[in-house]
Parts: sequence; structure tokens; C-alpha cells
Amino acid sequence: MRAEGSEGPTYIDLDGELEDGCAAGAQPALAYGSVDEFVRDYLCHVYKRSLDPRTRRWAPDWWRYDEAVIRLEALWRAWEHLRHDPGTGMSTWLLQHADPQMAALFDKDGPFAAAAEVQTSRGEPLPYDPPPEGLFPNERL
Repeated sequence: MRAEGSEGPTYIDLDGELEDGCAAGAQPALAYGSVDEFVRDYLCHVYKRSLDPRTRRWAPDWWRYDEAVIRLEALWRAWEHLRHDPGTGMSTWLLQHADPQMAALFDKDGPFAAAAEVQTSRGEPLPYDPPPEGLFPNERL
């Protein structure tokens, strides 16, 4: 495991054997412990869009929609992986992952088409309702 505050990602020792200063099988520690934490603490604050049921939809209870959960889980996993690329990682995440997934989620005919109508103004975080406790366990534990 790398020391706190050292450069580079923090590693989690999966099998306890060290190779070249890193644990064999080590994976970078998660920044967010679940898709729910990622949506609540990051995505809702990054994607500040005007919501209007005629053009752009979102559901604060996104976790009730299977397609949305799958897409948001994929976004979170890709973000966790690509955040370690100091060069083009975030650009790759935005262009190849976030932009198409969020367009599909926001689409008026997308997974939230039947959701209750929610409206916001540009600059406001996406509305968020917490899921039932235990639905998305913290994977850092």
C-alpha cells in the first residue's frame, strides 16, 4: 500500500505478496465506494443542466430504473479507472463514456421517460433522492 499523500494512486493489497514495491494483484483504491456515492457526491454536481420533461429528463430516484443503474454503474467504474491517467483520462471519460451515457439518460425517451416530471434551471445540481439503505454497499469496506 502506498503511503498517504504520496504521488500516484493508493493501492489495496489483495493477496499480500509484494512485487517491485507494490502488492501483487493490487488495485487502486476507489475514490467513491458505490455508484450511489458517485452519483450523489460527484455526478449530480458536475452535470448541472436545465431539466424540462419535453427535452431533458432525470429522475432523483434514478436507482429505481434498471437501465439507469447499469449506465451509471458503468460511468462510475470507467471514471474510477480513467482518473488514474494524468494525461487524457478525464477527456477519454467525458468523450467516450459520460457524454453518450448522460445523453441516453437525459433523453426524453430514455429510461426516465415515465418518471415524474422534474424541472431545474441550469446551474442547479441534478435532483437526488437517497436509495434504500443497503441497496449499494460501500465497496471500499
